[in-house]
Amino acid sequence: MLSNKSILITGGTGSFGKAFVKTVLERYPSIKRLVVFSRDELKQYEMAQQFSGEQYQGLRYFIGDIRDEARIRRALEGIDIVIHAAALKQVPAAEYNPFECIKTNVLGAQNLIEACLDSKVTRVVALSTDKAAAPINLYGATKLCSDKLFVAANNIRGSRDISFSVVRYGNVMGSRGSVIPFFQDKKASGVLPITDPAMTRFNISLQEGVDMVLWSLENAWGGEVLVPKIPSYRITDVAQAIAPECEHPIVGIRPGEKIHEEMITSSDSLNTVDLGKYYAILPAGGNFSIQNYCDKMGAKLVEPGFCYNSGTNEDFLTVDELRALIQVHVA
Repeated sequence: MLSNKSILITGGTGSFGKAFVKTVLERYPSIKRLVVFSRDELKQYEMAQQFSGEQYQGLRYFIGDIRDEARIRRALEGIDIVIHAAALKQVPAAEYNPFECIKTNVLGAQNLIEACLDSKVTRVVALSTDKAAAPINLYGATKLCSDKLFVAANNIRGSRDISFSVVRYGNVMGSRGSVIPFFQDKKASGVLPITDPAMTRFNISLQEGVDMVLWSLENAWGGEVLVPKIPSYRITDVAQAIAPECEHPIVGIRPGEKIHEEMITSSDSLNTVDLGKYYAILPAGGNFSIQNYCDKMGAKLVEPGFCYNSGTNEDFLTVDELRALIQVHVA
C-alpha cells in the first residue's frame, strides 16, 4: 500500500504524529519518504533526536504553517499521501481566541485541500474529533467545518485521481490535555478533582488511532467520516484506577465541556453504516450511492435514530482494565 510512496503529515510533531511516524517506518521500510510538516522547529529538532538511525533515513522535516498556502504547496511537491493532523485543540484557548482557531482549523484545512487538488496527491485523510459531533464549543465547531470541507472536496476533484476521507475518534489515552496524565500529575497532592461524577469518555490508544488511519488509506472510498467502535470509561473509575487513596471532590464541568462524548448523532443515523470494526457516516445526497457503498464494503445501514454516545455505549472498561491499560499506554 505504501511501498515507494511519499507521505506528508501535518502537525507531525504531536502525539499522533510521532506514533504514526514510528509505525509507518517500522511496517513499511520501503516507503520513499515521510515528511513531517509543522511550525515548531524545537519539536522537530527533538523528534529528530528521538527518531535517529538507519531505519529513519526516509524521514524529512519541513517547517511551515497550514495557514500559509504557498508553503503547503512547496511541501506537497512529489507527495502521494497526506495525513492532516494539524489543529489548534485547546478548548479554553479557542474560546478566548476564536478567530485564531478558525484560521488554523478551517482556513488551514481549505488551504490544504486546494493545494492537494493542484498537486499529484492521491489520498488525503484528515483527523477529526468527537467534539465535531453536535458541537457546543468553538473548537468542535471548527472541526465540524473542517470535516465538511474534506468531505465536500470529493465533489470538486473532477477527473483527478484523489480522494478525501475523515477519521473521527474521541479521547486518546495519555495524550496531552487528557484526564489520565492530569490525574497522574495531581496524585501527589492527594486530591483528584472530578468535574462531574456522571461524566464518561470514549477510550482509544494512540496505536489504535494510527491503525485506523492506515486502514482508511487502504479501504476508504472518499467522503466517509470513519468512527471506531471503542469502549467507554467513567471518570470516577479513572480516578479509582490511578489513585483510590486520594480525595475526589466534585468541581463542576468547564465551559464548553460535555458530560458524555458523542461521535455519531441520531441525525446522522440515516446515512451511517456499520462496517464491522468501524462505523462510516456517508455523504448525504450528491453522486454518492450509499447502496453501492454497502454492497462493495459489506456494510449495512444502522437503525434510524441510532447514536453513538460514550454514556450509552454497551462496552465499558472496568477499574482493573483501566489500570492495566494505563500501565501499558501511558508513560
